[in-house]
Amino acid sequence: MKTSKPKTLIWPFGVASLLTFVLFLSCSDSEPVGDAENMNPQEDAGDSSNGNSCTEPVDFVYNEQNGLVNVEFESAEFSGNWALDTDEPDFTGDGSMVWTGDQNLNQPGVGLTTFKININTPGTYRFVWNSAVTTGNDGTEHNDTWLRFDDADDFFGQNGNSIVYPRDRGKTPNPNGSSEDGWFKIYRSGNDLSFKWQASTSDHDAHDIYVTFEDAGTYTMEISARSSGHAIDRFVLFTDTYSLNDATDENNASSEISCNN
Repeated sequence: MKTSKPKTLIWPFGVASLLTFVLFLSCSDSEPVGDAENMNPQEDAGDSSNGNSCTEPVDFVYNEQNGLVNVEFESAEFSGNWALDTDEPDFTGDGSMVWTGDQNLNQPGVGLTTFKININTPGTYRFVWNSAVTTGNDGTEHNDTWLRFDDADDFFGQNGNSIVYPRDRGKTPNPNGSSEDGWFKIYRSGNDLSFKWQASTSDHDAHDIYVTFEDAGTYTMEISARSSGHAIDRFVLFTDTYSLNDATDENNASSEISCNN
């Protein structure tokens, strides 16, 4: 009498094959893992030109390369009454960020926003942002925001041989007008309201803004709201190997982003 083979000899092999097949399909259809630095970093921030797996702006670290940092301002994590504005012409990326809350003319720290910046090339960098006035019709009002680099080796304004330092950090002279707890008031001047690249401190005695990083590493740039209606589109930091026009060229790629973890 012919007997069938015990099923127990065949069944384990079938389960293993089935599991292998399912795992193969799952891995083939899933996102790649473990290679964060080669994935797209700024899709959620409105820029798809760079690559890693960061999806939360609070984790972004913007990487300097060849003496240039080039960042869409709206790519950070914002709190308070910051709003994305797409009404002003000539913005880049997803739009600009505008403060819609109360004036904070002598109170830095309201609506605090931070950018982590990884410096690979130590040195002194000039800071400039592209901003516009969206409230009123006077380009000398609603035209400024607070800025601080408190962990950098130096943070100063310069006009020729004249240098000014933010107040409350033990350095003098200090700028004309508002400055407190290491913060500079950063303003743009002129009667035109539209976006332009300018960042100055010291009232009626405009000084350009500079930051010195003596060592490679990650530093924190802080922004807080001052004037309502001041819209910021993009900012750059650049060494003296660049001219202002070269550093702010609209064809420059945004800085690559890595994850702060």
